[in-house]
Amino acid sequence: MDAKPVEEPLDLVRLSLDERVLVKMRGERQLEGTLHAYDQHLNMVLSDVIETVTTVEQDDETLEQIVKAVRRAIPMLYVRGDGVILVAPPQRT
Repeated sequence: MDAKPVEEPLDLVRLSLDERVLVKMRGERQLEGTLHAYDQHLNMVLSDVIETVTTVEQDDETLEQIVKAVRRAIPMLYVRGDGVILVAPPQRT
């Protein structure tokens, strides 16, 4: 079976179907999950998603910045494409 060549940027997303992907969103939000579907607007359907929301707060007494990351698991998620900044395979560790 011959795979279609990469001719357009979305062809790289097509190669990630049914694979784990990392999606960076606006608002310091990051999603990691299995990509099931997408369209030309980068609307996506992901499953087995880990969402990480990072916030930075400042301690009033020490003026030190405190970085907090809140994670949650989501079984199935529809992602609206206008909030997507980046789609990539997750980092391997």
